[in-house]
Amino acid sequence: MRPELPTFWQEIGDLPHSVSYVQVGAWRTRVLSAGEGGDTVVLMAGTSGHIEAFTRNIRALAKTHRVIAYDYPGHGFSTLAEADLEIPDYEEHLAGLLDALGLDRVHLCGESLGGWIALKFAQSHAERMKTLILSAPGGQVIGGQAMDKARSVSRDAVEDPTFENVKRRLQVVIHDPELITDELVRIRQAVYSREGFARSMGHILALQQPEIRFRNRVTEEDYAALKVPTLLVWTDHEPSGGIEAGERFAAAIPDGELLVIRNAAHWPQWEDPRAFNERAVDFLARKG
Repeated sequence: MRPELPTFWQEIGDLPHSVSYVQVGAWRTRVLSAGEGGDTVVLMAGTSGHIEAFTRNIRALAKTHRVIAYDYPGHGFSTLAEADLEIPDYEEHLAGLLDALGLDRVHLCGESLGGWIALKFAQSHAERMKTLILSAPGGQVIGGQAMDKARSVSRDAVEDPTFENVKRRLQVVIHDPELITDELVRIRQAVYSREGFARSMGHILALQQPEIRFRNRVTEEDYAALKVPTLLVWTDHEPSGGIEAGERFAAAIPDGELLVIRNAAHWPQWEDPRAFNERAVDFLARKG
């Protein structure tokens, strides 16, 4: 039987919060702000994701920090993309968003694509960083078969955003299908059904093209170059590599820690929010 999971609005309804649009260059950017105290933690979702990907984490983090989550260019309900997006484009947008919000130094918590962006941003904008939480970060060069499958499922969901197709897309990143709530599917259906989103998705998926991915790739040397405390969250069903890959990356980080989430795939912060939230809160208290 599917567990009863709280909705996004149940999670934040009684918290001080706002959802607004912030203009960052050419991008009208959807931004959630929640909580009132402490430093700012910026939550960054995965490819074709949106702020609701952190439904199960916002409350825990907002108890001690101000939480910001946002939809990237081409993603969610932000301005759709008209040209291919690469990691420097996302970095430039993030820097502009921090400027627009008056944020100097922040904690970045990125999942998948968000971890990829956050890791690169921490190298190019180290002066704006306090800590990093990388949740199953993307950017590794992986086998073509796995990449082709992900592209195919994503395109099917965008070109024909039925409930079943969108749920199938989420099953690529969530190991236990019982944890995929109707609300999560419906929100993503609404995103994928936007006029022009299929075209935007093509520009988002540019990072899955071999040549483009290679020039934006994340390597072990990138982890070794990190100059801020970093918590790496990995899983036992991570598509880009087994637990040993997470252990290798974490060992390369000068001030790095590893959390392995069991029975999870590419959304550890969703699949085991208790383990993720407890460790994230503890990490921020010790290292922030």
